Amino acid sequence: MSDHYHIVKPNIPTGQVYHFVTEYEVEYEVRFARKKENILHAVIAFGVLNDEYEEDEYALTNKGDVFKVMRTIIEILRVYHEKHPNTQVFEFTGIFKPGEAAEQSQRTKLYLRYLPRIFDFYKWDLIADGNKIVIRKKHK
Repeated sequence: MSDHYHIVKPNIPTGQVYHFVTEYEVEYEVRFARKKENILHAVIAFGVLNDEYEEDEYALTNKGDVFKVMRTIIEILRVYHEKHPNTQVFEFTGIFKPGEAAEQSQRTKLYLRYLPRIFDFYKWDLIADGNKIVIRKKHK
């Protein structure tokens, strides 16, 4: 059994949009957008594409596969970084679940647990401001 889902990479190796489908037929999209003022700053967004979740692309699917989904997203981030080695900043924001009232959402805390799998924090700084996470390459 693979430790992540099959990743559908962009047709162009340096493309910005990746997809994967879970064993429960939930389709995810992971998108990397560049900031206009700094093309070496990538903002990461991911969500569900299935029609049943069209009202909330960041819906919690509750299929029991959150860890495999996270491993897949981390693998996509690793592949993207391999194709874009000059990227200096990665940024994403964890969305709160309805009724959640903490400084950081459970989703953000989950993302934070997985980040050391891709980023060597001797080479990268992690800045967490509530649900906004910024990972910035350290300058030598």
